[in-house]
Amino acid sequence: MSTTAEKAAPPPEEAAPAVCEEPKSDGPVKEKSVLGGCLSVVVLGASGDLAKKKTFPAIFNLYKQGFLPDELHIFGYARSKLSNEELHEKLRGYLKTDRTDPSKGPEDAIKQFFNKVTYIQGAYDEDEGYVKLNEEVSRHEHERSDDGTPTRRLFYLALPPTVYPVASKRIQKHCMNQRGWTRVIVEKPFGKDLESSDELSSELGALFTEDQLYRIDHYLGKELVQNLLVMRFANRFFVPIWNRDNIASVQIVFKEDFGTEGRGGYFDQYGIIRDIIQNHLVQVLCLVAMEKPVSLDPEHIRDEKVKVLQCIQPIKDEDVVIGQYEGYKDDPTVPKDSFTPTFASVVLRINNERWDGVPFIMKAGKALDSRKAEIRVQFKDAPGDIFKCKKQGRNEFVMRLQPKEAMYMKLTVKEPGLDMKTTQSELDMSYHQRYQDIVIPEAYERLLLDTIRGDQQHFVRRDELRVAWEIFTPLLHRIDAGKLKVMSYKEGSRGPDEADDLNARVGYQRTAGYIWKPPTLQAGTRA
Repeated sequence: MSTTAEKAAPPPEEAAPAVCEEPKSDGPVKEKSVLGGCLSVVVLGASGDLAKKKTFPAIFNLYKQGFLPDELHIFGYARSKLSNEELHEKLRGYLKTDRTDPSKGPEDAIKQFFNKVTYIQGAYDEDEGYVKLNEEVSRHEHERSDDGTPTRRLFYLALPPTVYPVASKRIQKHCMNQRGWTRVIVEKPFGKDLESSDELSSELGALFTEDQLYRIDHYLGKELVQNLLVMRFANRFFVPIWNRDNIASVQIVFKEDFGTEGRGGYFDQYGIIRDIIQNHLVQVLCLVAMEKPVSLDPEHIRDEKVKVLQCIQPIKDEDVVIGQYEGYKDDPTVPKDSFTPTFASVVLRINNERWDGVPFIMKAGKALDSRKAEIRVQFKDAPGDIFKCKKQGRNEFVMRLQPKEAMYMKLTVKEPGLDMKTTQSELDMSYHQRYQDIVIPEAYERLLLDTIRGDQQHFVRRDELRVAWEIFTPLLHRIDAGKLKVMSYKEGSRGPDEADDLNARVGYQRTAGYIWKPPTLQAGTRA
């Protein structure tokens, strides 16, 4: 028997709404906007490279796309004596206008943005500047939100980690929000070893709660890294094969085709393991290796990442190759007796049921033969090789994080022709081809937006940071003491030959001569 509601329902053709064109709007798209009223973003270190190259461009892109509210104001704070106009000129060349509303000129978007940027000069270790900063922020909040509604304050510390404690103490003393939330973003590196990291965490933890602190690692904002959980847990064909029974090895690789380029003195304080492997690549490893979380709640995801780190065994010297490119010590700011590696290949072993026996090879280096970052999952040989095709190489699933984001499967296929010959090819999803009309956001844009929304899924938790340092600190101390031999390698090479030997020893099989070529767009091929 039909219900009254069912009888009253109009037929489908009557119920369907008319399709009409969406009206154009001159302003930001309000449906996208972060709701909640007045938002003040304070960038400490506003005159530095990080702020002008990453932080301000990310805020600009979010604003011009309509993700930030009209009640936004940005305050730049630094020691440099600058006027508002001088700061604007320093930033202008880094604000890209290729994604602005086509109905407006690019200069209109920049001018509108600069109307929301105010510069305040002050020292990081003196109260006076922070008192003035708080007065300016409070004045803006009163003008834009004088009805008593909650306000929001976000502090971005684009500063050296050594300055975090002194700046944070004065933020906590003078600039905390009395009408809403206060959140603080701190940049890597989070210390140099376990001891210094613990000290920094304790100092910040005494000033801010964990839900107020956002430890940013921009790798977690990359599109392909964010796709890892979806790829792993939303595709049925990956679920049964993502384990030690099918996977021979996992490589997570970061390569740069340039050296330190005038930053040798700064780089030498940290080295490639601290700079890249201990934070960026280990974060990626956690997402590759973690178990399925209970939900997408940020804490559930971060719980599973910590479990992976807790299962990693101590690193043995025979599982490490470190190197310096020829000419590194020619930089006058680099000590002539430096042991700091510009290249490292480290094998990590995860002692749990899923990954026991599978080597995770973490490789990073400067002045190498190419620039790329990728995850390479190599599968074991297919049993019963009736096609005699082992020489073609193993199946691999590759996620190219940068440049030219892509996911592709290396697999063996029949070579076209009359003979039964095999060759290696790909099933390829290259983002620039598949998503031609979609602009992939920069990592900093995504992470800034997550911070404003209060989503800590893609930020490093304090216990996670600590366990990661526990893994690497003993190795780093041995390297700093000169107990590991530093191999020399030529600029533009693959790195030390010993690294390839290490890969082969732990079971990775390289396909000699194979080069992935991103697909090209050809006229007339689209249906």
